[in-house]
Amino acid sequence: MDEHGIRELIGEVKRGRLTRRAFVRTMVGLGLTAPMAAQMLASSGVAQAQPKPAPFAPTKRGGGGQLKMLWWQAPTLLNPHFATGTKDQDGSRVFYEPLAAFDPEGNMLPILAAEIPSVQNGGVAKDGRSVTWKLKPNVSWHDGKPFTADDLVFNWEYSADPATAALTSGSYRDIERVEKVTPHTVKLHFKSPTPFWFDAFCGARGMIIPKHLFETYKGDKSREAPTNLKPVGTGPYRFVDFRPGDVVRGEMNPAYHMPNRPFFDQIEMKGGGDAPSAARAVLQTGEYDWAWNLQVGDDILRRLEQGGKGRVHMAQGGSCEHIQLNQSDPWREVDGEKSSAKTTHPFLTDLAVRQALNVLVDRAAIHEQLYGRLGQATANILNGPPRFRSPNLKWEFNVEKANQILDAAGWKRGADGIRAKDGKRLKMLFQTSTNAERQKTQAIIKQAAARAGIEIELKSVVASVFFGSDVANPDTYGKFGADIQMYTNGPNAPDPQYYMLNFVSWEITSKENKWQGRNTVRWRSEEYDKLFRAAASEMDPARRAALFIRMNDLVIQNVITIPIIWRNVTAGGSTRLKGADVSGWDSNIWNLASWYREA
Repeated sequence: MDEHGIRELIGEVKRGRLTRRAFVRTMVGLGLTAPMAAQMLASSGVAQAQPKPAPFAPTKRGGGGQLKMLWWQAPTLLNPHFATGTKDQDGSRVFYEPLAAFDPEGNMLPILAAEIPSVQNGGVAKDGRSVTWKLKPNVSWHDGKPFTADDLVFNWEYSADPATAALTSGSYRDIERVEKVTPHTVKLHFKSPTPFWFDAFCGARGMIIPKHLFETYKGDKSREAPTNLKPVGTGPYRFVDFRPGDVVRGEMNPAYHMPNRPFFDQIEMKGGGDAPSAARAVLQTGEYDWAWNLQVGDDILRRLEQGGKGRVHMAQGGSCEHIQLNQSDPWREVDGEKSSAKTTHPFLTDLAVRQALNVLVDRAAIHEQLYGRLGQATANILNGPPRFRSPNLKWEFNVEKANQILDAAGWKRGADGIRAKDGKRLKMLFQTSTNAERQKTQAIIKQAAARAGIEIELKSVVASVFFGSDVANPDTYGKFGADIQMYTNGPNAPDPQYYMLNFVSWEITSKENKWQGRNTVRWRSEEYDKLFRAAASEMDPARRAALFIRMNDLVIQNVITIPIIWRNVTAGGSTRLKGADVSGWDSNIWNLASWYREA
């Protein structure tokens, strides 16, 4: 971020639109220390932080009326193990809970766990081969059945079973067994030393489903479970109604395990529409209390905030808006599957073409014109936590360089100006979800590519379809029915291990795994696989960080993806809504039980 961008953020703090803590987190993410960031505020005339008021301590459960939320990418199912995007994870999180959540600082907070395991309390083995979790007693599922260690054993068996084709399988695959020690104690035994022991059962991928309702739907029958659409969880709200692609409704759980919570009597998560209309409904009209993922031009958000009914909430995590370059052929079908890993792309397997595309992305224009304070241009796919961010790479926008690269590689311009080689023309389909900022980004890239002799056809897919779970739909991002595609992805935890599964060979998306594999670009690299396996069992933090930095550099130097913007988590909330402390490492509703509305 340049000096102008920092001054803009300081101005946001002065105007009360950005908290001191959010500013300090952003500066720490850029490599400064927290004291240095605090000094920047002090030297700019920002008053010292006042003591925090006592946290809200509810004296009774309920009585708060209805909480109305907007997720403009509507949930399509409510089984967290099959969540193909944040929308499905968040829809599930209304009802299901993990053992622990991640707060804005990346700290673990117990939810269904009685305490957070550590080496000091004996919960985490010094050799990294096991972790013991103690569960809260007297927690019940919404149907009154007790929550016990049996449920955790089952969730591991369910997700790790290849026939289930769970999207969360990567979080459970390296567990050798889950041992029931007592009815409320489990011990996870890992196949090898495991530094990222807090992946399974924690955060956005750690929601736990009930054994007694899913046991008969393991493996091949997993998609047939009625509870995929009618969840029975342990959360602060219990299920009332769900219309896929439209609305999720819940009501207060009268037996919730946290005293005097939740505050609200009913909850509605409305889907559909678009990000600008969601922003208006919270920031301008006050019709809704919360709006998720405000991927809206920063200038628009600033105008909407002036009404005083809502404000923008931001947090820094590791989310990155990026372009994926298909390594398989989306136009040829093999065994009933397009973009099959058995094929290779007709021209994107040429490194020169990928390198040319990389310097045709005008990150500065995209940042300045579209994102502003909501993100920053980046050369890395792995941007956070800070110790994992590579200092080795820089991005550039250079049309002349792109032309030189393609000329040297033998891609010649035809009479129509489009380059070709060996009978293959540089014409590609560029797809993304329907969103005004993404369509503007597409247009910026298309214009630059044309100057280098590359023809790009643009395609936008409704978000509920693009990020959907329908295995029969050809337009999902997992099917990757295009040459290049763009969306945001991130660690969703204060550790990059699960996120970097996106590039390992055993996670290649395919018909066989119901397109649930994380490697949607279909890239294979023995070197990357070796680095990943080493990092997954490296207990020394410095050496482990160095391995992930090398993985990031390998992906970027081979131009398997093109990072564009390191995005802040951005949401909108009513000025009366309290307790909604956005985390860049977990769901927007990681602490939903503690939300309340001021009178």
